[in-house]
Amino acid sequence: MHRFLVLPCDRARFAVAPLTLLVVLSSVRAEEPPPAAPKTVSAKHAAEQAQGLALFKEHVRSILAQRCLTCHGGDDVQGEFNLADRDGLLKGGEKGKAIVPGKHRESRLYKLIAHAEQPHMPYDEDKLPDAEIEQIAKWIDLGAPYDKPLVETAADASDWRWKDVPESARDFWSFQPLIRVPPPAVANDAWCRTGIDRFILARLESAGIAPNVPADRLTLIRRVYFDLVGLPPEPGVVEEFVASDDPLAYEKLVDRLLASPHFGERWARHWLDVARFAESHGFEQDYDRPHAYHYRDFVIRAFNDDMPYEQFVRWQLAGDEFAADDPLALMATGFVGAGVFPTQITKNEVERTRYDALDDMLATTGTAFLGLTIGCARCHDHKFDPIPQGDYYRLLSTFTTTVRSNIELDLNPEETRRRLEGWQRQHEPLAAALETFERETLPGRFATWLSVEAPKLAASQEMTPWIVLEPQKLEAAGGAKFKPLGDGSFLAEGANPDHDTYTVTGRLPSGDVRALRVEAMSHPSLPAGGPGRASNGNFGLSALTLLIPTAAGETADPDGLTLASPRATFQQNEGNLSIAATLDEHPETGWAVDPQFGKDHAAAFELPELPASGEGQFTLMLKFSVNKQHAIGRLRFSVSRQSAPPLDGSSLPQSVSAALDALAAGTPSALDVMHR
Repeated sequence: MHRFLVLPCDRARFAVAPLTLLVVLSSVRAEEPPPAAPKTVSAKHAAEQAQGLALFKEHVRSILAQRCLTCHGGDDVQGEFNLADRDGLLKGGEKGKAIVPGKHRESRLYKLIAHAEQPHMPYDEDKLPDAEIEQIAKWIDLGAPYDKPLVETAADASDWRWKDVPESARDFWSFQPLIRVPPPAVANDAWCRTGIDRFILARLESAGIAPNVPADRLTLIRRVYFDLVGLPPEPGVVEEFVASDDPLAYEKLVDRLLASPHFGERWARHWLDVARFAESHGFEQDYDRPHAYHYRDFVIRAFNDDMPYEQFVRWQLAGDEFAADDPLALMATGFVGAGVFPTQITKNEVERTRYDALDDMLATTGTAFLGLTIGCARCHDHKFDPIPQGDYYRLLSTFTTTVRSNIELDLNPEETRRRLEGWQRQHEPLAAALETFERETLPGRFATWLSVEAPKLAASQEMTPWIVLEPQKLEAAGGAKFKPLGDGSFLAEGANPDHDTYTVTGRLPSGDVRALRVEAMSHPSLPAGGPGRASNGNFGLSALTLLIPTAAGETADPDGLTLASPRATFQQNEGNLSIAATLDEHPETGWAVDPQFGKDHAAAFELPELPASGEGQFTLMLKFSVNKQHAIGRLRFSVSRQSAPPLDGSSLPQSVSAALDALAAGTPSALDVMHR
């Protein structure tokens, strides 16, 4: 199984073939005279147009439609001024231009609505609100763009979207069918062996040049090898060819090289250049495309297998539609996505990047298959090739449902099927034996284990004094998220504010709980290996509060239970940065571990007798305000039924401990507890 770049797409309206594309382009138009020298525009032009369009859509369109269009557009046009579309706006009326794009203070439209000139507009109505006047002024400064006319009219044949071309456009060179040209007559007819020789010799004779003498066999074999496979011949092959007296030795040599897999490798390079193939994405990052080689391999196989050209074209443009079950056809669709593609795209660049990618697909299709530089018509009617801008966007719509993605691909489905059948033959008797064992033998063995071994295991809990809590919820006030690591610990990721508070909620194990342990653990993703999130790997735990609600749902002590006998595997000093400082009332003091970074640390506290709680719920709050961004990066919580168990004592997960308690008590639900 392999992964490769494939672009599945819905092309129901596009039966892909060179002929189809030629038919679509048959409406293209003839050449036009060269345009006048283009006017320079501001470097900010594109950004200003985008802002202007947004302003027009959100505000200006509705203002003009509601307050101006009655007299200056649609069915009524006063003063010969029609602002229903941008052409009319720029043309102005009987008094001259209405606006000067980019300069609202010089624009007559602005002066009239601002009541700086007569007649005040809107005529015989209240002056526009100042906010609306400001929006129109800003819109004029941004170039006064329209997204579409204020009034929809019938299609205009002169509109860029509907322009047609004369019949003479069909005479464009790349639209012409191939024709057979008879070989020309030559003077030295005896020199020619094939019709191609006549074309070559005719050019030589017209230039007064005599052909070179025939190459000797040593030169000939080197030329053929380099031309067809791009590699030099081996010495033994050269000696055999030079010494051969076989009159067909050359023909056999050529046939052998054409059958070589190296032939496709050599000649596929030319098509890969046309298809702008590369094994990286381009742009400044230029990240690798690890699966791009599948398209390269398709082209090589197409050359070596003498694939028909029509199939070669169809599969590259829509192989996933024409032969969805053929791995080679899916590999061929790499043509569509072989162009450059930025791999770091911001939210504001998504739409532009999408259209750049579509343009690349269309432009390469035109260059590779049609002999047309279609991409030039993205911004204007093509100046040389007969392509109106409207046809460019009709063709572009063909690719709009194309999706760039990687898929799993089985390059040898027959071999996969054969090996799967072999695996199933070996697996079936083993699966049957397992089913028999579980049905006939396992129940008796488990009953024996419950009566003999389970009590021993339950009693062994005394050897593992700590029970790792399994919190129901773990939250950070500063927005950090906690990733469970599978051993009862949690890794803080994301936001790391200057000061933070972690809140842990869950259920305590049954029985008398007498000690609490907090572990600050190292992790390679943390600075200096942690266990803290500070730049040097340190942390500063300023306060620890344990809240236990009563059976009535109220907190037994709003300030938290009284924790006693604090101890730690290591503390930065015995004063302000000791484990004891977590129990004082000063937020700038607390437990820290400088310089022992990249190591696991633990702290423990004795608990008073806990209040009765119907559900055994608890809330544990950890505050970090000793220093900026000094929260713990990876942490784990445990409790013990012993008052002062060793800090590094072994532990059991809370669910396992509960199951062993049930076994020790001999409850009928012991099996269910362990299963959960």
